[in-house]
Amino acid sequence: MTDYRRLRVALLGAGSVGSQVASLLRQHADELADRAGARLELVGIAVRDVDAPRDVELPRELLTTDAESLIMGADIVIELMGGIEPARTHLLQAINSGADVVTANKALLATHGPEIFDAADQVGAEVYYEAAAAGAIPIIRPLRDSLAGDRVQRIMGIVNGTTNYILDRMDTEGAEFGDVLADAQRLGYAESDPTADVEGYDAAQKAAILASLAFHTTVPLDSVHREGITSIDKSMMDAARHAGYVVKLLAVCERLTGGEGEGESISVRVYPALIDRAHPLATVHGANNAVFVQAEAAGNLMFYGAGAGGVQTASAVLGDVVSAARRHIAGGVGVGESTLANLPIVPIGHVTTRYQITLEVDDEPGVLATVAGTLSEGRVSIATVEQTVVHEANGGPGVARLVIGTHKALEQDLSETVDRLAASGVVERVVSVLRVEGD
Repeated sequence: MTDYRRLRVALLGAGSVGSQVASLLRQHADELADRAGARLELVGIAVRDVDAPRDVELPRELLTTDAESLIMGADIVIELMGGIEPARTHLLQAINSGADVVTANKALLATHGPEIFDAADQVGAEVYYEAAAAGAIPIIRPLRDSLAGDRVQRIMGIVNGTTNYILDRMDTEGAEFGDVLADAQRLGYAESDPTADVEGYDAAQKAAILASLAFHTTVPLDSVHREGITSIDKSMMDAARHAGYVVKLLAVCERLTGGEGEGESISVRVYPALIDRAHPLATVHGANNAVFVQAEAAGNLMFYGAGAGGVQTASAVLGDVVSAARRHIAGGVGVGESTLANLPIVPIGHVTTRYQITLEVDDEPGVLATVAGTLSEGRVSIATVEQTVVHEANGGPGVARLVIGTHKALEQDLSETVDRLAASGVVERVVSVLRVEGD
């Protein structure tokens, strides 16, 4: 057996991911030592309750509630606690003690990333976070390293497995949102409080991280436009399917080029969108994730796989641990983050895309012409229109449903135009407005 140098590894958190990381560190110690060039010695696991039940049986002598003492004696600190505090405090303690840190904490990086990266730069440490954006999918290193010499133009990602599971079953089975959400909770895909998933908060955190890397710009979480999927119903799914689309909750990070005399900017947004069934992202089923990257030189790249799960996410965490160990052996300061472009982040109103607008209108002559005129006045051009009768006339006007596909339009123009349609005398109800992505 090779006599490797020992590196002390502290683990913070022993939930579904943390317990798998601890188990794999111990189970594959010799193999990991060969890969890292150092023996990774798990010196302790900080937990809130040493007696709590866990997915994997762990030696009791490794468990402690004293996270600070554990951190101070470690070369590498793995943070898998989740949340903002005390995770932020513990990560800063680890960095200031000279340790490299590995984290899967998307919420923390999305809100305090610059503070954490700056602290690491100050002491020459490094922050590894491959598991923070898409579980087991390797996307952080490709954006940070492999594509560092390229210009990323756009990222479209399905980065939340819970919402993809729900929307996929609604599409393939014709199921209702509430029924599938209940199934997702029973299967463990969704929490008892699913707000972070279904309202798009989780995806927005990941979008902020991906955009920061792709565009070398600090992207605050509050600059990410966010919409969830709770308004998606069976009728919207049926209309999408009929038009050749599928509905996905997408994280879209896009480089925008202004007009003459204007520089570049970026847009970062999360919302349910229509995507053509021929697009690679349309084939992402179940609770899987995928990230579609469009780069100037490399072209189109697709990263696909499990976006969650204890052992799957543990794979990404251990990859980071091995990288941290190799850096310790090689010596030198951490690489740090590239956030020097500082491109302005524009609000959703500046985005141009296509739309599908569904209206319920009075079923009378001249209504379609009125709707078309209002759209034209708002600089929104119609590409397709389909009309079906919802209610037959019975002593008064009937109700028809219009599904209107548009050419590309500015979000601000579209929003103002839809408001005018809603206030007009011929539109009974604006059923939905969905953006079309993937062109």
